[in-house]
Amino acid sequence: MKINKIYRMFALICFTMLCFGGIATAQSAGVEVSATVVDEQGNPLGDVNVYGPSGIKTSTDANGVFIIALANDETVVIQKKGYESQLVRLTNIAGNVTLEKSDFLASEDDEINMGVITRDRRDMVGSVSSVNTKDRLTYDNTQFVRDYINGLTVGVRGSGSIRGIGNALFVIDGVFGRDPNVLNMEEVEQITILKDANAVALYGSQGQNGVIIINTKRGKINKKEVNVNVRSGIRTPLALPNYLDAATFMELRDEARINDGASLDDGALFRNSIDENGVNRIDNTRSGLDPLTYPDTDLLDFVQPFINTHNVIAEFSGGNDKSQYYVNTGWLYNEAWVNINEDINAGLNRFNVRGNIDFKVSDWITSSIDGVAIIQTNKSSRSNLLSANTTFLPFDYAPLIPVSALDTENNPDLATLLSGANVFNGNLLGTAQQIRENAPVARAIAGGYQNNVFRVTQLNNSINFDLSKVTEGLSAKTYLSFDFYEAYTTSIANQYRAYAITGQDNGKITGLQDFGQDRGDLSENVASNGFVTRIGMYALVNYDKTFATNHSINTTVLGYYNSERRDGAIQTDRDSHLGFQLTYDFKKKLFVDFSGAYAHSIKLAEGNRGGFSPTVGLGYIVSEEPFLKDSDFVNYLKLKASGGIISSDRGINGYYLYDENYRDGASFTWADGLNSNRRQTITQGANPDMGFEERIDLNVGFESYLMNSLWLEANYFRTELDKQLVFLADQYPSYYNTFRPRDNFNANIYTGFELGLNFNKTFNDFSVGIGANVLYSQTEASKRSETNEFAYQNRQGLELSTIFGLEDLGFYSESDFDLVNGVYELKDGLPEPQFAVQPGDIKYRDQNGDNDIDQDDQVALGQSASPWTYGVNLNLKYKRFNLFVLGTGQTGALANKLTGFNNYFSPNGNDKYSEEVLGRWTPQTANTATFPRLSAVDNQNNFQTSSFWLYDNSFFRINRAQLTYEFTDALCNKIGVQDFSLNLQGTNLLEVAENRRIRQLNVGTGPQARSYTLGIRMSF
Repeated sequence: MKINKIYRMFALICFTMLCFGGIATAQSAGVEVSATVVDEQGNPLGDVNVYGPSGIKTSTDANGVFIIALANDETVVIQKKGYESQLVRLTNIAGNVTLEKSDFLASEDDEINMGVITRDRRDMVGSVSSVNTKDRLTYDNTQFVRDYINGLTVGVRGSGSIRGIGNALFVIDGVFGRDPNVLNMEEVEQITILKDANAVALYGSQGQNGVIIINTKRGKINKKEVNVNVRSGIRTPLALPNYLDAATFMELRDEARINDGASLDDGALFRNSIDENGVNRIDNTRSGLDPLTYPDTDLLDFVQPFINTHNVIAEFSGGNDKSQYYVNTGWLYNEAWVNINEDINAGLNRFNVRGNIDFKVSDWITSSIDGVAIIQTNKSSRSNLLSANTTFLPFDYAPLIPVSALDTENNPDLATLLSGANVFNGNLLGTAQQIRENAPVARAIAGGYQNNVFRVTQLNNSINFDLSKVTEGLSAKTYLSFDFYEAYTTSIANQYRAYAITGQDNGKITGLQDFGQDRGDLSENVASNGFVTRIGMYALVNYDKTFATNHSINTTVLGYYNSERRDGAIQTDRDSHLGFQLTYDFKKKLFVDFSGAYAHSIKLAEGNRGGFSPTVGLGYIVSEEPFLKDSDFVNYLKLKASGGIISSDRGINGYYLYDENYRDGASFTWADGLNSNRRQTITQGANPDMGFEERIDLNVGFESYLMNSLWLEANYFRTELDKQLVFLADQYPSYYNTFRPRDNFNANIYTGFELGLNFNKTFNDFSVGIGANVLYSQTEASKRSETNEFAYQNRQGLELSTIFGLEDLGFYSESDFDLVNGVYELKDGLPEPQFAVQPGDIKYRDQNGDNDIDQDDQVALGQSASPWTYGVNLNLKYKRFNLFVLGTGQTGALANKLTGFNNYFSPNGNDKYSEEVLGRWTPQTANTATFPRLSAVDNQNNFQTSSFWLYDNSFFRINRAQLTYEFTDALCNKIGVQDFSLNLQGTNLLEVAENRRIRQLNVGTGPQARSYTLGIRMSF
């Protein structure tokens, strides 16, 4: 890390501390007021927090008495966990202040902000899980929201797929479809997962795959807070590709050519390239005595062993009964893995600012205005060495030529060349004649830079109307949002000279050929990478009323519209629907919920653009019954069941799919060839009856709290995604293919269960928290239109992520062939592959018995999606020390070495060789080989998708662990802060997996990393 970066970070931290260091909790002058806080039975309540204006704070003593100084007619907030808070004016503080006890799961901390509406956790019928971040971030401090979702939320696979159905809709601060990646975790107050049809009905068509709701923090009345979080650390690669050294590569490339029929004395073989001393090229390279003539270069040597990462976030919040504010500012820096040009300062910088403001317009109108601005830059050289390393052969040339190796004394031309050359750390930029100035290292050092810029602007405004003067319990809300995302690249494309060695004598360079010229780019180039604009709005009316003491209804009617336009897209995406929710409860223990939506889609034909989504949910709090009311074991038990249908166009990937589509076809001439026209070709037939897809849902579950320490929730679910669009294969003859319309036909079924538990217990100075969640989700292609000749190739009835391929039977042996005139011919009686094979190639099973190996022999080999996913977390606290550990895992899935690794595990033909080929088949290793024979030409037989290339993708990983120490109140008071803690965190600390080496490897991109960070948190 360069010293100026250290100074900049230190200056930012000092400035932040200086700005906030003088803020402290103090009582202002005014009228001294005293009162007693009691419960509904008149018993005094101790440890009740009382918040006055300007950050004044006090609390009640054991007798429930508090004293506070107030000026004018100011208000105080009186608050205690488990009780309903009160906002009281100075003129009304006299005698006793009574706090009402909240029902279980119905306190302020149990409110679930569902984006468009707010409900108590106790009142909800649908399948909903929620995580509040309050106090958690002290001992589980992570930057990214998706890291928080993964492993801590029940029913989510990874960080965005609910129950494995597909990508969920993110709703952030009431805005549908916002990107969670632009948030930092410090901004977030609550994350809520809506899983079943009843819970997502209000979100219309967009909520088909479930909804993940994220609400950011807001200012609180009379609670003035300033929080600073500073973290700094390093990241180290978990794994890097291991390509063969130059000498070993040349040996194996010779072997591959011989396997293809080259003779042993072929002059093209590396072993037959002999110098004047009688030493071949391979041995010269292995000796390392002349690395310029016989180079052995690994571009990964330019990858740093560790990189620096820094994160600084500051929060400000506060307000009074008329207005509240929350501001979050942050800076994130990650150094680049390859940073060989110090002038570029390669790395990622992200700056963000958020402002959430709530204010009172009148006695019956309140409003909020939120704004977000983010700018992220990712600066790098114009050459990606991590990508270039996948094809750069280690013996091609020396990328750096030491000036000390030039024989300028005996070669005046070299001296002249050197006098006008740019020298980098004592080196000239090397290249080869066939590559010229396009050498990757030369471009990385001297070719300038590119800076990928991502900018975000978000604005939203809500207006809330209290219409209780019209009728008690009536309210309304309007919401308007605007988002703008923009990405572009700025670059400086310098020209530069690179040099190829043309002559050497006794280890000295006697000749160089230069390519290109040294000329700096005098202008910065700008190229757009696209933009997205989104405008969203909705209005709702809510009515909440209790009748005859025991009967309550809560109903909402919602009208929603969203418009999204993307760069390059002709059609603007539009979503609109009417939603409704009606919940009835009896004595707050029996709940019936009717929710639904009427969606409108422009993806469907006129007259068929409306879709109705009805759902119903039932909830019964059994613990309210007399036989459980006073149970010491069962503190809370709620049974739930729901079902419904969600009509959605989310899976309809395009517009005008209901209509006939045409495109230009081949040309034809007329008038003796003097004129020509293009034919019009139809690409799909019309289906004006094309309709919505449907999600048909059933959910049965319970949630409970036992022994005042154990929270349990569980759900069984069955979801069918029906009427998916597809071209029917079994309804039309093959010659009718281009005339086929799309039809609502395919169906998938998702079944499974989810289980979540949290156990918390305190023993004197020691407390323990254990959390776990398990998701089992198995899918099935329940309905398909298929015309496969062989039933084993049908997808219907199989898991959706089923991998089809050939079943391998090991390698062909020499005994499987007859050698005829030096050519291997497969023996009679063995199935004939569609591609030529030799001993050492992969042998496949003939599934249909036709004595041919072809595509008809592909069968189901396994599934790529894990049916089992789980997360576990442990939180141990002893006095002021806290240890938090989070682990996640999955089991039951396979992955394919042929995809995603740039041929690292399957080098073919002229591809670069990795360590994988060391296990290649040869006649000597026929019984132990783990890789097929090598070939210098394209081997189409060996690299078919087959069971040979699949591997078990199960794992258990320690995602992160954090040790936190919270300093004493005495020290905090002494240095003028409210809270002060120090933490040490590690991520990706451990992975247990059969194929960990494969799972942790990235090829051609930045490596997966393990990080260690030291952080401090302060509140003022």
